Amino acid sequence: MWRGGGNGVASVFVRHFSRKRAPNLRKINPKVPPQEAATIAESLYHVIQQHGPLTLPNTWNLAKEANINGLNSKTHMKLMLKWMRGRNMLKQFCHHVGSSKKFMLSALPEKTQINQAGKQLTGSQD
Repeated sequence: MWRGGGNGVASVFVRHFSRKRAPNLRKINPKVPPQEAATIAESLYHVIQQHGPLTLPNTWNLAKEANINGLNSKTHMKLMLKWMRGRNMLKQFCHHVGSSKKFMLSALPEKTQINQAGKQLTGSQD
C-alpha cells in the first residue's frame, strides 16, 4: 500500500529538487562602471533596434562595425546582453530551425520602457 504511493511521491520530490533554478538576471555584474554600462547598453540597443531580431554572432559583427566603445570581447557583449535582458531592455526568443535552435534578440518596444520609467517616477514622487 505505501510502497506504490511512496515511490510516486519520492519521484516527484527528486524531480522537483533536481531542477536548476532560473538565474537572477537583475544581479549580473556588467564588469564596468554603471555609467559606462549604460552607454554600452544604449549603443547595443540601437544596433538591435535598427537591424531587427539578431542572433548573437550577427549582433557581435554589427557591434564591431558600429565601433561600440567599452566592449572588450564577444564574451563581454554576451554579459552585457544578459544584463540588458535583466533590465527588460531586450527580449530573447527561440527560433526552431529543423532539429536545431537559434536564439534571437529583439528590442522591446519603447512604450514598455517609458511606462516602466513613468511608474518609477510616479512612485518616487509620492
